[in-house]
Amino acid sequence: MDAKAELRAAREQLVRYGGRLVADGLAVGAAGNLSVRVGDLIAITPSGIGYDELTTADICVVTLAGDEVEAAETPSSELPMHLAVYAATGAGAVVHTHSAEVVALSATCAELPAVHYAITSLGGPVRVANYVRFGSAGLADAAVAALVGRQAAILQNHGAICCGPTLPAAYDRAVLLEWLARVYRLARSHGEPRILSQAELDEVAAEARRRRYGLRRGQ
Repeated sequence: MDAKAELRAAREQLVRYGGRLVADGLAVGAAGNLSVRVGDLIAITPSGIGYDELTTADICVVTLAGDEVEAAETPSSELPMHLAVYAATGAGAVVHTHSAEVVALSATCAELPAVHYAITSLGGPVRVANYVRFGSAGLADAAVAALVGRQAAILQNHGAICCGPTLPAAYDRAVLLEWLARVYRLARSHGEPRILSQAELDEVAAEARRRRYGLRRGQ
């Protein structure tokens, strides 16, 4: 697939997954944003357009330095955070959400602990980065620091950011993160949750690798 075809596919994928953000409870209105890396370019959702109105023509394309290549609309205000994640990781896609359970947890906890072994898919307990204003370089730095060794981070009084090799993978992690935050809240309503130890998480991760857990045959 040539670069133009890859960008076209990325635009279509961003519109499709953008449409899922609200339906899946990961954002409201035009909040949240998604991006996909295509070579040395980043395709990212625009600012201020509701996902029910979003079209492929609205998707912005920028360089890794943030220079606009194709942008009929204004790129997301969180472009600096997306670019910082790409610069610091080998991610192929980034998903930023404003999901209710995660935002509520971010205002009360310093970390989402290992309440369920599925958290190994995110790299382990998820850190909560200290609050910094949206759209700022400071927020980008805080997000990158919280993502070290992880595929997800929570942003205090704000939301979450997840990354992955593909947009479906990054999006699935955002859905999982919201579910884990809800499970933790429910567990705390019943009493003091039992948290899995690092040794238990390591055992899960090793067994998942042995079984090629979550992968279809041939992958």
